[in-house]
Amino acid sequence: MSSSSTKSVPRSEAPIFSQYAAENFVQGAGVAIFHIASARVVVCSAVDRRIGKYYFLPKGRRDAGEDTRTGAEREGFEESGYRNRLLPLPTIHHQPQAHPRVTAQPMTAEPIWIQMMPLARNTKQYLLYWYIAETLPPDVEPLLVSKPNEPYKPPPAFPSGLTLRERLAMEPKGYEPVHHEGTGVDEEEQTYESHLVSVEEGMALLGGTGSVMADVVRRGWEGIQKRLEMEKADETRVESPEQIPSV
Repeated sequence: MSSSSTKSVPRSEAPIFSQYAAENFVQGAGVAIFHIASARVVVCSAVDRRIGKYYFLPKGRRDAGEDTRTGAEREGFEESGYRNRLLPLPTIHHQPQAHPRVTAQPMTAEPIWIQMMPLARNTKQYLLYWYIAETLPPDVEPLLVSKPNEPYKPPPAFPSGLTLRERLAMEPKGYEPVHHEGTGVDEEEQTYESHLVSVEEGMALLGGTGSVMADVVRRGWEGIQKRLEMEKADETRVESPEQIPSV
């Protein structure tokens, strides 16, 4: 990725005090879906009669009782046609680790942006969480085939002991992620188109500098590269003669 694409990022706003009764807020989630092997990301497009064609990452409201992470994966599938699962990355966050506490930063599928937007003529507050995901490996896709009108099947989580190199080895050379048609749940979503494009092109289509969605893609791809580097460093330490115990 060129340095010009990372010089300027959207501004995080100052913290605020605010509160909303249940009837006055909506929670949702969005996702950047990467096909890591080909360095591409899924971008959706639609046509507005006023502004013409525009591009966006899949997102939407979570269902009642649904976890935000699952909602992100589901919305990603419904709006783009690509099944996906959240990808644990070395994301900087402030959530405590589960007991027992650890000092090393683990891989985690935490949101990398949150947006707050007014809805319904400013009478409701929309809380939108952005996640990073990957397209599914070939052996997982058949497990999620559903019949018409059958409920959405969430994918199994990314295996905790799996490295990205091992994950990439699950795909034959030149593999194209499966794209499903007709996954939109309403008339508007049925008109959406999806595009699997390079990371650079995806950022440009999403508005480039200053756009939160473009920055979601940037952060996601940089997180993927950082995870690969961390895994490579771990492998090097294990293979180093100094690390092999004497017998």
